Amino acid sequence: MEELDFVAIGDITTDEFIQLRSDRAMVSKDLSGRNVLSMYFGDKLEFENAVNVPAVGNSPNAAVSANRLGLKTGLVTDIGNDEGGKEITQWLEKEGIDTRFVDIQEGKETNHHYVLRYGPERTILIKHEKYDYVVPEMGSPKWIYFSSIGEHGIQYHHDIAQYVQAHEGTKLSFQPGSFQILLGHEALKDVYEACELFFCNKEEAQQILATDESDIPELLKRMRDLGPTIPVITDGPQGAYALADDGVWHMPMYPDPAPPVDRTGAGDAFSSTFTSALALGHDIPTALRWGPINSMSVVQYVGAQAGLLTREQLEDYLAKAPADYVARKV
Repeated sequence: MEELDFVAIGDITTDEFIQLRSDRAMVSKDLSGRNVLSMYFGDKLEFENAVNVPAVGNSPNAAVSANRLGLKTGLVTDIGNDEGGKEITQWLEKEGIDTRFVDIQEGKETNHHYVLRYGPERTILIKHEKYDYVVPEMGSPKWIYFSSIGEHGIQYHHDIAQYVQAHEGTKLSFQPGSFQILLGHEALKDVYEACELFFCNKEEAQQILATDESDIPELLKRMRDLGPTIPVITDGPQGAYALADDGVWHMPMYPDPAPPVDRTGAGDAFSSTFTSALALGHDIPTALRWGPINSMSVVQYVGAQAGLLTREQLEDYLAKAPADYVARKV
């Protein structure tokens, strides 16, 4: 078996992006201050357009990102024996992803999600098919990147942690999805402890740690106490922070060339690019410089993969970066 550099594990879907009309939907705030998308109940609402984007999801997006950056990449995921599954397989093969670990499950449907777009933001209607999750024999890839799966897959988390622990040369990068965050760190204690890299945003860190602490260096230290060697926390326009052995590093955002079109996949782009940089032998400050560039590019397109950069394209952006686009200790 050819050893891979990067194996992503997680659910895959086709996203159907529906662009809502601003005169047929509205955004307001609830009593807690959260934005609420509203449409009139019972109406027939015209929309601008709809676009199908196959083979996406946190981990598939990461796989495409790593592959375009030059890593030998595979994907562990599950699909149904249906037209949606065939389309996904063809798309992955076109992207150059190793599909030997894509499990086609009879009697199951391939995931299909609906993305309601309102400006650059989106609300996603999701439904995870209940697949029979099994960790395949993958050899000893340099990195396993694990992210969102269905709510019924709790044992799968423990199986992945055991696989990493049994393969000394394999490192785990964990970017939890919404369900995994809701589970709490105690339920996934072995996964956190097996992590070399861990990614979340500031609000997710507060939720995981059950705290209202807002100081990111402190949140990073508490996150490391759960097990991850290198925790990384993003904070929207404020940039990204990583805790290394020599302290906390901060990286600003890369400037947008134009207003964002669609923010879907920005987090996946950052996390997978950071992981890929380490897999390619770079240090943490360099990984912090790489990540925001792919995020910047992704939000200029509809969907999570169209804007993912090749290594050459990313290095071109690095060469043109502003003078203050550097990682600094905080």
